[in-house]
Amino acid sequence: MKRLKRYFITGFVVVVPVCLTIYVLAILFQFVDGILGRFLNIYLKKTLGFYIPGLGFLLFFIIIALTGFSAGRFFGHKIFPRLEKWFSGLPVINLIYPAFKQIVSFIVAQKELGFKKVVLVEYPSKGLWSMAFLTNDEFKKMSDLSGKQMVSVFVPSSPNPLTGYVVFVAKEELKFSDIAVSDALKIIISCGVFKP
Repeated sequence: MKRLKRYFITGFVVVVPVCLTIYVLAILFQFVDGILGRFLNIYLKKTLGFYIPGLGFLLFFIIIALTGFSAGRFFGHKIFPRLEKWFSGLPVINLIYPAFKQIVSFIVAQKELGFKKVVLVEYPSKGLWSMAFLTNDEFKKMSDLSGKQMVSVFVPSSPNPLTGYVVFVAKEELKFSDIAVSDALKIIISCGVFKP
């Protein structure tokens, strides 16, 4: 009976996250496809007699790519910041949009943030270890002042890794980990529940 219970729990841990992921992706696909696909498919159904599932998703992807292309050009550098400033200044939207933009930017720019390694640092006091990201290998002026090789680490807050503290510490006082940056972010967002 104990063995059966153990098998069930192991199966549950393996199957449920997969099912939930597929379910969330299916809902996301239907939502994105429904934004534009609803109107296109009504038109196609009337004129051609059939509709194409996923057409709205494809069109949504093309619009995002074209918007990114436009925003990256000279013309976009002048127009998009003004549009964004206007949009983010609207009532209610000014409460929601900045938070979503920050989260999306953080997810997209993980690699560009310069998180080199996942480390453990004794912070906020001795005996308490915090997970942090090595952001810079050496600060010469600080190293000269302290007489040790000083590095900068970012100690993120949980569950929101967008906020945290920059701490300067002697490299010899860090404990280097082989945990991937993406796994460390999952640990922080899950408040330590996720175990890579």
